[in-house]
Amino acid sequence: MKDYDKIVQDLAPKKFGFWGKIWVTLLCVIAAFAMYAYYQQLSQGLVITHMRDYSLWGVYISNFVFFVAISLVGSLVTAILRLSGANWATPLTRISEVIAVAAIVMAGLTIIIDMGRPERFYNLFIHGRLQSPIIWDVLVITTYLFISLLLLFFPLLPDFSILKKYFKDKPKLSNWYNRLSLKWKGDDRQVKIYNKSIYTLSVLIIPVAFGIHTVTAWLFATTYRPGWDSSNFGPYFIAGAFVAGAGAVVSVMFVLRKAYHLEDYITDFHFDKMGKLLVLLCLVYLYFNVNEYLVPAYKTTEEEADHLKELFVGDYAPMFWIVIVFGLIVPVIALLFKKGRKPLPVFIIGLFVVVGAWWKRYLIVTPTLLHPFLPVEGVPKEWHHYFPTGLEWTITIGTLSGALLIITLLFRYLPVIPIHETIEELEAKHQLKAQKNEK
Repeated sequence: MKDYDKIVQDLAPKKFGFWGKIWVTLLCVIAAFAMYAYYQQLSQGLVITHMRDYSLWGVYISNFVFFVAISLVGSLVTAILRLSGANWATPLTRISEVIAVAAIVMAGLTIIIDMGRPERFYNLFIHGRLQSPIIWDVLVITTYLFISLLLLFFPLLPDFSILKKYFKDKPKLSNWYNRLSLKWKGDDRQVKIYNKSIYTLSVLIIPVAFGIHTVTAWLFATTYRPGWDSSNFGPYFIAGAFVAGAGAVVSVMFVLRKAYHLEDYITDFHFDKMGKLLVLLCLVYLYFNVNEYLVPAYKTTEEEADHLKELFVGDYAPMFWIVIVFGLIVPVIALLFKKGRKPLPVFIIGLFVVVGAWWKRYLIVTPTLLHPFLPVEGVPKEWHHYFPTGLEWTITIGTLSGALLIITLLFRYLPVIPIHETIEELEAKHQLKAQKNEK
């Protein structure tokens, strides 16, 4: 079958070219600097950061919340769109699954980085209490990572079988694909188990994904601080996570489309659809932002008023308004127009959304920590201010590079687009066309 051979050839993993090698080298160098910076932090303690009694979380927890938000894309595209029968999303499922796995892995690593004594991590399991939202977060993150890995691996079984034959002239690589395929033959029994497993995982990951963002929001909302003392935080975090995840997908799919020449598979149609979806998600998130700020502004308790003043007209105002305008309002306006939903504009808007999403998490964490209901007495004046040190930035950028490195290396050996599902959809189109011709 000519179409079959072309699809396999187009979608099979390929070696890195010159720019691919440069990209991987750059990410590895950044990661190496970050590891050295973390070694310094580990040997000297958190005292070499700017985190103190006020800003006890700082940039690391902002980064953690960002990674958790990005990871929601796995349930958005892979689960929700798959279950709703949106076949147009097939070329985007693998991209979403890989982003979700990379993000949740780095989210867990970021928590360990934030700990002053990571060697005591085991105490969380030995002495942890179920009354603590921290334990809930650990449990739900672990569960989400496990299901995300399964949801990435299961749809790959037929692809591994195809790649085993495609790379038969490379015995070592073919042997690895053979092992990973778990003896996939595609008979009726295997297909039945395969479809049922993917359906079950798609159903399971939705409540777990909602749970991880809700529990993360509760870590803030159950801490009595102005700006966090809100029952709106759960849906507020979920809405923001959908926006960040969708922005990540459109950014990564554009790069992969260019790098692997997938214009025939990731088409303008997909960017148009994701652009429309991003408009909806941004509008929902804007609604929750209005809720989050309007009610405290109406009540105007002294602490809440100080917090909102810092955001709207104070020290954090430039950052706040840039995030709101360029991270949410401008994307909505631009994507309402068809020209704005072309690949390059959508990619640029996706970058705006992702960068805005990161700084939005920073604004959720830092200003609130610096304005508690009960100020800490007898501390140096500089503790009332916080901005990350160069070491903190190095480690943080290193975690972002680590996530990109995971995505890059996975797509070196995994098909960017599901080969088996693409072939099945092509066969279904041929059958439908034949039936129409018979009539």
